[in-house]
Amino acid sequence: CAERVFEVLDEDEEVPDSPDAVVLESPRGDVVFENVSFRYKEDVPLIENLNLEVRQGQTIAIVGPTGAGKTTLVNLLMRFYEINGGRITIDGVDIRDIKRGALRSIFGMVLQDTWLFNGTIRDNIAYGREGATMEEIVRAAKAAHADHFIRTLPDGYDTVINEEATNISQGQKQLLTIARAILANPSILILDEATSNVDTRTEVLIQKAMANLMRNRTSFIIAHRLSTIRDAKVILVMNNGSIIETGTHDELIKKGGFYADLYYSQFMGANADAEAV
Repeated sequence: CAERVFEVLDEDEEVPDSPDAVVLESPRGDVVFENVSFRYKEDVPLIENLNLEVRQGQTIAIVGPTGAGKTTLVNLLMRFYEINGGRITIDGVDIRDIKRGALRSIFGMVLQDTWLFNGTIRDNIAYGREGATMEEIVRAAKAAHADHFIRTLPDGYDTVINEEATNISQGQKQLLTIARAILANPSILILDEATSNVDTRTEVLIQKAMANLMRNRTSFIIAHRLSTIRDAKVILVMNNGSIIETGTHDELIKKGGFYADLYYSQFMGANADAEAV
């Protein structure tokens, strides 16, 4: 933990917004990478001349072994890091010309490490949007397949999640996080879809909730499931921090490269078994 604190302190300060930076009023979620290059270290290029066009509602899957750098693209999209070359646009506007806070509010995130605070379930879901009504909170919970389990709790939506969030299960935490994202109604989603330590029934609910969340939204998914990978418009394959292959599932299988090897060794085994359940 102390090491992480020093890492944060050592980070370069964020470039301030330009005086004429804009706010996108009703972002659609069209994302374009034009000749994007990025490197953490001067002599180690990670992304070179990446061109990618993502239209509203399309899904981009990011795959690769653990530690491959799959979050790099997400960090660039949200301007936690600045690109070294090219440009990234949302709805035709360079992200460097959008106010940083406004840019980040375009995104909704559902990550493997769920974050819930010590408060009621209602307040935890409502964190997704300031001023949300009870009706809107319940509607989001229903869309996330969380309403049923919430109502089985003694205090329902007024149930207080304890400091460590140990009074609800891991799967229930995931569903609440998805409900929060649905309520926030973002234009673009960042999803880490891996689900660990959940029973099969909860896993099915999470998949249904994710499908509701992704409907008509641009989605960048750190992908772990065969179904997501197959349905993606484009798969970005990463290894050692770099994008090494791009294409559809079929294109990459035909290519017989890194993705094909990964698919046959990893996805055909564990994931195919899981999806057959």
